[in-house]
Formats: sequence, structure tokens, C-alpha cells
Amino acid sequence: MTAIDQPPGLRARADRGADGRDVIPLREATRTWFAISWQTFGGPAGQIAVMQRALVEDKRWIGQQRFNHALSYCMLLPGPEAQQLAIYTGWLLNGTRGGLIAGTLFVLPGVLTLLALSALYVAFGSTSAVTGVFAGLAPAVVAIVVQAVSRVAKRSLTHPLLITLAAVSFAALALFSVPFPAVIAGAALAGWLIARYKPVALKPSAGHGADDGPAPLIPDDALHHEAPSRRRTWRILAIGLLLWAVPVAAVAVLTGTGSVFTTQGVFFSGTALVTFGGAYAVLAFVAQQAVQTYGWLSAKDMVSGLALAETTPGPLIMVVQFVAFLGAYHHPGNLDPWAAALLGALLTTWVTFVPCFLFIFLGAPYIERLRGNRRISAALTGITAAVVGVIANLALYFAEHALFTTVDDKTLGPLTLALPDPTTLRPTALAISVIAALLIFKLRWSVLRTLGICAALGLGAALVGLPGI
Repeated sequence: MTAIDQPPGLRARADRGADGRDVIPLREATRTWFAISWQTFGGPAGQIAVMQRALVEDKRWIGQQRFNHALSYCMLLPGPEAQQLAIYTGWLLNGTRGGLIAGTLFVLPGVLTLLALSALYVAFGSTSAVTGVFAGLAPAVVAIVVQAVSRVAKRSLTHPLLITLAAVSFAALALFSVPFPAVIAGAALAGWLIARYKPVALKPSAGHGADDGPAPLIPDDALHHEAPSRRRTWRILAIGLLLWAVPVAAVAVLTGTGSVFTTQGVFFSGTALVTFGGAYAVLAFVAQQAVQTYGWLSAKDMVSGLALAETTPGPLIMVVQFVAFLGAYHHPGNLDPWAAALLGALLTTWVTFVPCFLFIFLGAPYIERLRGNRRISAALTGITAAVVGVIANLALYFAEHALFTTVDDKTLGPLTLALPDPTTLRPTALAISVIAALLIFKLRWSVLRTLGICAALGLGAALVGLPGI
């Protein structure tokens, strides 16, 4: 639906956005991003599902095609794609201020929660009650992610060729361990080929993948007011690099180039640039370096940190904050260990997420203009179809690790299968997952309400000592 077809009230608000003013009041957008930020459990699949539901379906602030276009771009970038999608969408709604607010709020609950859990872990070595709460959330997210796959597939896979592309992408990741960048590159090529030889496959079909309900405030065919320019690009690049580098340079000057803080700042700045395909693609390398090379924490600590990060809101890459917290606590130099731990954690968080803002503010204006380029749009449509397979693969991974204690990798010729050990099924986690599915699919409860109930169930199960939690 074009801006001309919109009801007068919606068209006026969309026009104000095109003129450079906020599509919606910044205060209202901030409240919404704050609410979303506390629902970002379950990794990228769950986080994308929350934004899909809130921004595309409930509030109708952005159209499905526009949302998919932004998501496709974010999937190409290193770093947490869900947070980058929040920055992009916040920028569409409220410009640079909106992007900064959306991206910051998206990670803030996770930063605060993981700081508290890290302190508890160091101080007491056990977080059974708190872990029980989050252990109740993990199986609930399985149901939320399944809902996400269903909804995104329904709206994005509008032709059998796109369905096939999503299935192939899922199989490539889940069965053949094809590198994520190769899957995305192949999907882009497939989208281009489909547009050339079967262009009808890329046209939205009525009743399948089409938006229902009122027209979105940001129409799919409207351009953002902030046009790309060489001057803007250099300004954003200079400011972004300065903000990224200054804290690292400051700790190098104040604590020495050989201090744990300087080492962590440089190391995690580097990992922020190579996290293509999500956190799992780089965490093995991080664990190896943190445990074996730098001795910041033990292998047991690393596993505990990953478990805590899996069940806190925000991107999974937040686990690097836990790694830095323990590393700085164990190697504080001349500082108090607790002050060192806080400094290391915050510095690492800063250098991990600042690049996300830089990538979006640099690239989004260009990506917006490329929506009119048929070849680029076709490639991004192919990526969008592949994203459905990617989310389905993440859903499978999360379900296996939430419901089973042990998951073993089995190799059979070219196949690499992650098979859970059925004897390690967590019965309590399975029960909570079933309850969550009933609440979401049968009773149509909100995500936040469902998570609250499941958190209480997890806490109760931990307190009474039920197995499998």
C-alpha cells in the first residue's frame, strides 16, 4: 500500500517522517523500546520475534517489507543482528536520536542483569535461585521462537521458490555446517537469479505474506528523509571511530599497555568485527583465548558465564562482559578487584556494541535508497528467505540446549548432526515449555506475561529441588 492509499491521519504522520521530523513522538517510542528491551530473551530469533510482534503487527509502525529489508541488511553485518535491527528501526522512526535510544535500551537490561549475576557468581559461587528464574525463562523462549518462525515465514515466504530457499538454508546450517557467510551469499545470489528468471516469485501474493490491518505509519515505499552524502559519511565515521577508540586509549595511558584492561579493550574490539553469523560463530575462539591464552577465567567459569548469558535479556555476545568481569577481577593490577571487574566489564561492553551503531548509521541511508534497485532488492529478498531458515536453525539449537543437558555432534559423511541425548531430557524444562506454548498459542497471552509465569515456575522448581531445571 502506498502513502496515497493510506487513511489521511496515517498519511500525515508518514509525511512528517519524510520531512525529517519524528514519525511518532520520541517519548512514546522510548517507552516502547524500554518495554521491548525486557522481553529480549531467546537469542536473535526471540528478539526479532518481539520486535516483529510489537512494531509490525501490534503498533503498525513499520511495514513487513521494510522490516524484512532492514533485517536482511543487518544479517550481513558483524555483530548482534537483532540489536542492529533495533538501531535501524529506531533510526527510521526518530532519526539518529531514535537509533541511539533503541540500540542502547536493547542491551541495557542485559548489561545490568549480567553485571549483577557476575557479582553474585564471584561473591558466592552459586546463583541457584536466580538461575532458577532464568532457567524457567529458557524453555519458555522455545515456544516464543517457534511462534517467531511461523509468523516470519507466513509473511516472507510468498512463493514456493522462497520456501525452498528457506529450507535449503536451514539444511545447510543444521545438517552440513555450512559457514553462515556462505549461506547468506548463496541466498543473495539465489534471489538475484529468481528475479531474473522467475520475477513473479518475488511479488507479494494476496493472502500469503501480506500485511493485515491498518497501513503502517512508515509505508514500504517511502524513503527516509536522511539522504546519504560524502560529508555525512565522513562525519559519522570520524565520530564513531573516536568514541570507539578513546576509552581503550584512555585505559592504555592510565593503566599501561600491558594491563588487563588494555588487552581486553583491544581483543574485544577485534572480536566485534568478526562476529558474522551470530555469537556462536566467535564464542569458541573467545573461550580458547580467554581460558588458555590469557587465563582470565577457567573453562568451568566460561560454561557458567555462557549459561547465564543464554538466560538474560539481550544479545548472547553479552557473555564477553562476564568474561571481562572475571578476567579483570582476577588480574586487577593496582585497582581494587571489584572496581577492576566493573571497569573491565563496562569497557568490553562499550567496544563490543559501539560498532553496531557505527555500521547502521553509516549504511542505513544507502540501504534505504537501494530498495529501488531491483537487483539489490532481489538479493535482499533472497537473504530474507534464508533468514527464515536461519531463525529456524537457531530455534532448533535453542530447543535442544534448553530441553536437554547433553547435545552431541555426530558426523556421518558430509552430515554433521547435533543430536540430544534422550536420557538427559529435562522434564521440568519440557513441562514449562509446554505450558508456555499453551499460553501463547492457545490463550494468546502476551510474551511478557508468559515469561513472568514461566520465571515464577522456574524459581519454584529450583526452590523445591525438582529435577531437570
